Order: sequence, then structure tokens, then C-alpha cells
Amino acid sequence: MASAAAATSHQAPPTRPPPPYLFGRPWPELNEGLSYTDVIRCAHACPSLIDFYSSNYMSSAPREGWIQRIRNGQITIDGVVVRDPSSVLRDGSRVVYHRIPWKEPQAPHLLPVLYEDDDMIAINKPSGLQVLPGGLFQQRTVLMQLQWKDWNNTTSCCSKRKAHPVPVHRLGRGTSGILLCAKTKIAKVRLASYFAEGTANGTVERDEPEFHKARRISKFYRALVTGVLEKDEVEINQPIGLVHYPGVAHGLYVASSSGKPAMSKVCVLERDLEKSQTLVQVEIYSGRPHQIRIHLASIGHPLLGDSLYETGGQPKFCESEHTNGCFAEDGGYQKPLQPVPGDCGYHLHAHWLVLCHPTTNDWLI
Repeated sequence: MASAAAATSHQAPPTRPPPPYLFGRPWPELNEGLSYTDVIRCAHACPSLIDFYSSNYMSSAPREGWIQRIRNGQITIDGVVVRDPSSVLRDGSRVVYHRIPWKEPQAPHLLPVLYEDDDMIAINKPSGLQVLPGGLFQQRTVLMQLQWKDWNNTTSCCSKRKAHPVPVHRLGRGTSGILLCAKTKIAKVRLASYFAEGTANGTVERDEPEFHKARRISKFYRALVTGVLEKDEVEINQPIGLVHYPGVAHGLYVASSSGKPAMSKVCVLERDLEKSQTLVQVEIYSGRPHQIRIHLASIGHPLLGDSLYETGGQPKFCESEHTNGCFAEDGGYQKPLQPVPGDCGYHLHAHWLVLCHPTTNDWLI
């Protein structure tokens, strides 16, 4: 008995399972809601509660919607619920809008792990899952699943890391494929710098061999596009900029001569003449939002199933914003009828990464 007890007390700590493996918790029915805090600063006369919210957050809800939220008891001033929209604020007042919990749209919850060590993890993000919180998706994200997993029970005995991994770059909600996440602060800083350097260096004149030699990360995607590309290889240098677009608060990224420089290299893998579509590999030298979708559309070959971007790299629809004046149960706007960047259906996969390891400097393929 004594020997058995001694053996039990000296058991090795649990180790992480070798990749590939799956992790993820099913999503709860409702998320936990959100709280948005503001501290009032008045240079002259302070506004009323309704004037403050309807003027500063008009993209969240129309004036009638904010009145509904206030009367519903969702706003506090210095910790006290206030239901009178005409209440006058004071300089220094702390106002909090409490967004009620809601059911987020359907999203996958299981994440396949492709690679893992003590510094980083590479997961195969499924299409339909957002990477970071935003819009309707505040809980059903890759980041939340990373936070929910108990990483401390699956690390080496020498690791002192306690924090959860964090994504160091983004993939669109409808994009599947390799997503890198850092486990340590130093890995996060270095991997983020690799992506930033790629965006900066990929948009300037360069000596091709030296440029490839200097890059510490290369990203390759596979995409299925409409139409048949004539050339086997195409280099796209199309600037990408922002335009106003209904339902997208900070604007929509589109092909724009006044935008920031961006470059993609497209190689044909397979042509399907019968279906009039082409399978391509895309290497991005910069990392502008929705770059591949915009670039391929700009040369006349939008991604198959892309409801947003059409030939020329512009949105297919652009209607007047909130024309019907309707708003949802919580007072906010209804989901836009026109396509938005987070809509899925297009065929894009982050297929391959080549990078310099953030701590060992070994090359990983």
C-alpha cells in the first residue's frame, strides 16, 4: 500500500495530446450580454441622456431605439438606473449601457489543432466562425474557445505559462484554414511583427530574391473563383481603401485608387471549363482586410459564392441606410438586407504557412 501511494504521488503531470486533436465547448443558448461605459466630458452645456446616445452611437440604434433602451432600464448613470431619456448629464458622469444577452447566429465550436508547442498553436479554423468579438458575435468566436480551454492541464511540467493563447492575425468569418495563436508574450510580439513586416514590405519596390529571403512568414491560400483565368500566373497590385457602406459602421474595404497599396500573386492550379471556374493558389504579400476577395474580383474573377464583391472589387449592392426605420427587439437596427463582409458562402481556405519560429528561429512548413 505504501509503495502504491508513493507511486501515485510521483506521477508525471498531464501532458498535452499530440496534434491533430479537437477541442471546443458547445455554445450556450444566450451570451452574457455586454456593457459599454462612457465618462461624460462637457466643454459647455451637458447633453441629455437621449441626446448623448443618439448622437454618439447612431450606428447602434435610431433615436427611438435608444429611448426604448433607456425606458427599459438598460442605462445607468453613476451606478443608478435612469429611465428618463431627458435626464441631463453632468461633467464626469459615468454612463453605462447594458446590452441584454442575445442568441448569436449559428457557428461551429470544434477547433482542430494542427500544430502545438510551448510557444504557439496552429488551428484549422472552420468557415462560419469569427476569430475575434464583433457585431452579433461576441461569444461565438475562436478567442472565446481559447479562453474556455484549460491550457494549464495540458502543458509541459517546465512551462510557467498561465494565460490562454491569442490569435495573432485574422481570417474572415467565411474563410477556413490555418490560424496562428501565440501562447506567450514574446511569441505574440514576434509573430505579430512578422505579419506587420509582411504588410509593410510587401507593398514597396523590392528585389524579388532578397525580398523572399527576408520574409519571416509567407501565407498561401486556395480559392475557387468564377470564370477561367487565361494566364497561369497573375500579379495583382490593386490599392484597397474604405468607402461608406450601409450596415458596416467603420466602412467597407474595396478596390480604390486612393487606398493603401496591396499585392497578391495568383497561380492557377486547375481550370474547369465546363463549370467556368478556376482553382487558384494565392500568396499575399500584404495583409489588407478582405484582400484576396477584393483582388480576385478586381481582375474579373470574384470568389465563387461571394455575395459581396463583384467584378472590379466593388460591392454588389449599396442601398440607402436604414430606409424602413425598423429596429430589432433590443432597439438596435435589424440585420442589413444587403450583403456584409461577415457573410459566408465564398470558397477561400488558408492552406499553407511558412514561418520562422518565434523563439527557436527554425523554419516551419
